[in-house]
Amino acid sequence: MIKKVLILLFLLLITTYLVVAVTAFNGKPVDQVCKGMELVIKDSIDHGFISQNEILRLLKSKKLSPVGKKIEEINTRQLEEELEQHPLIENAECYRTPGGKIGIEITQRIPILRVMAENGDNYYIDNKGNIMPIPHSSAHVVVATGYVDREFATKELYKLGVFLQEHPLWNAQITQINVTRSKELELVPRVGEHIIFLGKPGDYEEKMERLKTFYEKGLNQVGWNKYSRISLEFNNQIICTKKEK
Repeated sequence: MIKKVLILLFLLLITTYLVVAVTAFNGKPVDQVCKGMELVIKDSIDHGFISQNEILRLLKSKKLSPVGKKIEEINTRQLEEELEQHPLIENAECYRTPGGKIGIEITQRIPILRVMAENGDNYYIDNKGNIMPIPHSSAHVVVATGYVDREFATKELYKLGVFLQEHPLWNAQITQINVTRSKELELVPRVGEHIIFLGKPGDYEEKMERLKTFYEKGLNQVGWNKYSRISLEFNNQIICTKKEK
């Protein structure tokens, strides 16, 4: 009987200790002040479109800088919503750290295509198909020129941009997309003095596979500068125009 009582007392003491310890560890003084921010901008090495200083200036201008404010009074959701309004930010995550700071993780928008249209428009299309303003630093992506309106850019050119991004060969080879008045597509390659004519948008997988085969079995034999134009417009055939001498 005494042994059971001792065991119960021991278990009670252990339980009380754990409750007190957990409470003491998690509990923060009501008046604890934010000591600083731990700011991380993802993909900053490859895409330095926005800097930490710019984030700090933005929060200060909106009077939302958490530094010096009571931890319990900081609205992390409000910080996220304000940061996500920035045209170069895709996502923001804000949270309280155990060290009494506010952690902020920024995900930048990633451009896959730049549009420099005949009508004067100049912007990026990001990897979600949305229009993105030109940041201070440029991105090394394919440039689309010609008769490009914004609807055509966010729908048709976006699909072609995604295709090029997903195929390393064509992402390296194609430097420019030109859109004609009739909304047909021409590609300017990095290697070779020819224009690749795709015709109407679509069927990129099939068209570019034909071009790859022609590159390997045709141009490698006759030379990369023999033709001025290679047309992939029609199914199951390639029409080449020789250069004028």
